[in-house]
Amino acid sequence: MAHLCGLCLALRGDHGQFARLVTNYDGLLISVLTEAQLDGADGRRRTAGPCPLRGMRTASVARGEGARLAAAVSLVLASAKVRDHIADGDGLLARRPVASAARRVAVNWGRAGARTGSDVGFDTAVLVAAVDRQPEIEALAGPGTPVLTVTEPTETATAAAFAHTALLAGRPGNAEPLAEAGRLFGRLAHLLDAVEDRDADAASGAWNPLTATGTSLTEARRLADDALHGIRLALREVRWGSSGIFPEGRGAEVRGVDAKLAHALLVHELGRSVHRAFGTSACAHPAEGAFGPPPAGPGGTQSPYIGGNPYGTPGGGHSPEPPRPGRGFWAGCAAALGLCCTCQVCCADEFESPWSRRKREGCCNNCDCDCGCCDSCECCECCSCCDCSL
Repeated sequence: MAHLCGLCLALRGDHGQFARLVTNYDGLLISVLTEAQLDGADGRRRTAGPCPLRGMRTASVARGEGARLAAAVSLVLASAKVRDHIADGDGLLARRPVASAARRVAVNWGRAGARTGSDVGFDTAVLVAAVDRQPEIEALAGPGTPVLTVTEPTETATAAAFAHTALLAGRPGNAEPLAEAGRLFGRLAHLLDAVEDRDADAASGAWNPLTATGTSLTEARRLADDALHGIRLALREVRWGSSGIFPEGRGAEVRGVDAKLAHALLVHELGRSVHRAFGTSACAHPAEGAFGPPPAGPGGTQSPYIGGNPYGTPGGGHSPEPPRPGRGFWAGCAAALGLCCTCQVCCADEFESPWSRRKREGCCNNCDCDCGCCDSCECCECCSCCDCSL
């Protein structure tokens, strides 16, 4: 919450109240990674005044260049997303007056992100170029096209943002492994969105990378698990600050609040996201290799999904709710404001995403895999179940 509020306040401080709409969970990873590489904690927190989104409570929030870099990236990507919705004519944006107003907002956000990026030494042109390249790649993609060709722009953008955190923290040697972690994070985010939207896209006739390239769910799961493993390996090469130290060996203790948070987000939460998307359940750490052996389906056949169904056993497991139609941009903004004002984003066990209407867990919901980084655990003692040094 300190990083989420820090990102929100950095947006407000540099660009005004309206810019706070682009606050997002993915963006706060930039702030988390920057702090985890710093030595000492002095000057990295400040006490923010009461806020309606926190129930009029004060809070210790993140500050500094990490939060500003996160703000720059969030603004540029939000600008691109609005432009994409305008091009697709989604919801109210199909109306010319609304689209015209939204286009001006997108332009302003893009310029604001470029200014803040320049202030922290980050050239946002790489993000803009990646976003602009995406429609061209999607237009050329077809059956037989590797799905990783489609995810490349997202990978490039996230790699650049992750790598720059090393320069902000004064650890240029970390740039290469963090770029690799960012590249794989972008790949994973793109794949999971494609998996979660697959049925809804098929019903609405929208473009989906898995359907367009003929990529099976089995292959998508393999790529997702491989990306998870690659992120863990890349983070092992990062030199963290004195207040954020990942363990170096089997059974070592994870020390430092920032290191624990980065571990929880980039190892546990990513693992849980994969299992939610594919309808499976397991510890975030694989039992063997890059990913453990898939459970056996009927007749002893090996499948990464029970019975070959990515959403559970046809005769007894759970099945997903029918996909609900998503909200338009402005309706989603109104829903997001309502969620924040009622503290559902923080405190609810489960709430409905304002735009996609998918089920989400509140950010203060209890962690269900408490291995060494979260306290003590039954499923893996300090991440030693897989000899993982994270």
